[in-house]
Amino acid sequence: MRLLVALRQGEDGYFIASCPALKGCHSQGRTKAEAVRNIREAIQGCLEALNARAQVTEDVEVREVRV
Repeated sequence: MRLLVALRQGEDGYFIASCPALKGCHSQGRTKAEAVRNIREAIQGCLEALNARAQVTEDVEVREVRV
């Protein structure tokens, strides 16, 4: 399964990773690489918790918008 992940740096310097297709699925890390490793684990946990019932929205498009 391929899912999109959004990364952003928080005010504390940590990188925050979110999976828009899985509501509430977030993680963080001190580096981008660590955040990506952690979100992979979080995604696996979210899918297991959902019992893989597919509350997954695969047609999500992620774009960065600056205001």
